Amino acid sequence: PLKIIRQNITKLKVDAIVNAQIKFDATGGLDHYIHQQAGNELDENCRKLKRLEVGQACLTSGYNLSTYIIHTFGPIWHGNQDHEEEKLRSCYINSLELASQYQLNSIAFPLISTRTNQYPK
Repeated sequence: PLKIIRQNITKLKVDAIVNAQIKFDATGGLDHYIHQQAGNELDENCRKLKRLEVGQACLTSGYNLSTYIIHTFGPIWHGNQDHEEEKLRSCYINSLELASQYQLNSIAFPLISTRTNQYPK
């Protein structure tokens, strides 16, 4: 089942949370908050990861969080001139496929790309 809720994503009792970010260095907003809650080990691990393309996803431990973290890179909104809708769809699909691959049954998504990347809600 699908539920839409407004709550602190790091406090949810789920198998994985999705961290929508621009790059792996906790630039701000939710990304920064997730890194703060997870601890320095997440920062160290992310520095070792290769850069993902927009729409791709990867999985890390949640460290101090009691969940895995799926990282995905959302598109920056330019009025859909650069196929942002397709790229955003890829963020969700690739995150779900990764969760399935690791047999994660519950996953919490933020509204990917809606703040810093200015994608319409």
